[in-house]
Amino acid sequence: MLPASQGSFIFSMKLFVKLTAIVLMLLIGVAALAYFIWYQPKFKVTKTSFRSTVIKTNDDKLELTRLKEKGTLLKTYINKNRFNPSVCFIIDMRIASGKKRFFVYDLVKDSIERAGLVTHGSGSSQGDSLVFSNIPESKCSSIGKYKIGKPYNGKFGLAYKLYGLDSTNSNVFRRFVVLHSHSCVPENEVAPLPICESYGCPTVSPAYLNVLATYIDNSKEPILLYIFYK
Repeated sequence: MLPASQGSFIFSMKLFVKLTAIVLMLLIGVAALAYFIWYQPKFKVTKTSFRSTVIKTNDDKLELTRLKEKGTLLKTYINKNRFNPSVCFIIDMRIASGKKRFFVYDLVKDSIERAGLVTHGSGSSQGDSLVFSNIPESKCSSIGKYKIGKPYNGKFGLAYKLYGLDSTNSNVFRRFVVLHSHSCVPENEVAPLPICESYGCPTVSPAYLNVLATYIDNSKEPILLYIFYK
């Protein structure tokens, strides 16, 4: 057994060591906190608003410019012949079939409301370019202005009769060229791959035909469809 004085000394030393360790840990903690606050690089957080945008390539911009030019030219004809003055349908056959080229065009805002894929006639495919014909049995697409007629249930379900208004498409009604859908037409773009071809009908996907139907069925005036290449 240790003397009382020696035991008290050892106890005091142990207590001193513990207190010293606690103080050192506190000092280290304070020093670390001070380093983080005052010396570490500061990160500036800025609020940024994000919005969904479509990055336009040069081709996209050219297509939009061409579309606006056609829309402007169509306005006079549309107003004179009592078509729907707010909206029309435009198909730009210069665009590859694997890209969206059937546009719902807002004539008031000069902007595109909707876009979808659409076929061209198998007879129109001539290498890297397209040809167009008004001749029956040609299986070609016909360029020009169309009046969209009444709906009916045909071989492919819902379809709309088309009436050619130019010399380049005057035979489309006799050729049974109509606006209809087919499951071979995809919803999304597949370019550079092409999509299926028709016998001259502007054929869209079933979902996109439903979109077009809302415009056609709810319009008091007939809607003009314009198919162009140049």
